Amino acid sequence: MPEPERTPAKGLNLALQGGGSHGAFTWGVLDALLEDGQWTLDGISGTSAGAMNAVALAHGFAQAAREHADPLDARQAGAALARATLRRLWEGVGALGNMAWGLPQSQGFAGLPMMATPWLAPAQINPFDINPLRSLLARVVDFELLASQRKGVPQVFVCATNVRTGRGEIFAGPRLSADAVMASACLPLMFSAVRIEGELYWDGGYSGNPALYPLIYQTECSDILLVQINPIEHLGVPDTMPEIMDRMNEITFNASLLAELRAIEFVRRLLAEGKLDPRRYKNVRMHRIDGGTPLQGQGFASKSRADAAFLHKLFDLGREAGQQWLLAHRADVGVRATLDLAQHA
Repeated sequence: MPEPERTPAKGLNLALQGGGSHGAFTWGVLDALLEDGQWTLDGISGTSAGAMNAVALAHGFAQAAREHADPLDARQAGAALARATLRRLWEGVGALGNMAWGLPQSQGFAGLPMMATPWLAPAQINPFDINPLRSLLARVVDFELLASQRKGVPQVFVCATNVRTGRGEIFAGPRLSADAVMASACLPLMFSAVRIEGELYWDGGYSGNPALYPLIYQTECSDILLVQINPIEHLGVPDTMPEIMDRMNEITFNASLLAELRAIEFVRRLLAEGKLDPRRYKNVRMHRIDGGTPLQGQGFASKSRADAAFLHKLFDLGREAGQQWLLAHRADVGVRATLDLAQHA
């Protein structure tokens, strides 16, 4: 009896934006994509909560690659293990959030009550640099396994901002670590800068949220799916201090992304006009799942809310958005872009 025909998977890169607890929306999107099972993930770029999602997803595929020699078996097992790892991560965050619920928390992490003040630096508020989220991440993700860079495991690119130079730095391969992910999520008013190889780092959202260029230059795939959780446009004009601060943060944490999208559109236009050599320049096909719109009503403060019920609510929203995108755009991947960069960048 002949074996059933194997459906070839489509290649896809993922770009995962940061946004505190709103990263649970991205968890839901990824769960829908992994359940679908028809994708070969080439590279994943993530910042802050997006970086946490990226390493958890890649960990599942690294486990499968270690246990399965057959590429199809490894891909199928990897999807299941990645879903399980993401769930362990976010349910762990929810457990930390439940313990601290009702107390002021930082955006990038649940479980450690903290209060930013104009008078005390993070090192004074938290002199021992206690961060339960780092311990959770180290339990859930085997960074040594990720560093082995086995075939069939997505490349992971984590962005953090060098405090001294102000430039974004990408951590990948052997440099990928729990410290790198914590640096990517290090809001300077909440945490002490993370020291890596003698340099200090803050949140990657200031310099790449997420960084797209590693996916362009270091992967073969031309399709990038952006999971965006910070809204670009805002219908109302903020007129209270909390609303103004919310909008300032949205603009700040989208600025680097918009600059990269404009650059991609510029190259695409020159390629279409025959002014660039297609052998040297990649014609990137951008796609997007927009979490900014459904999450906009939650407000910036909810990015630090991490109780389990809230995270599962965001997960459900993300799964629905992921399933809708699959229905609408599965056939477009590998063929055409579905994000109009001229309009949105």
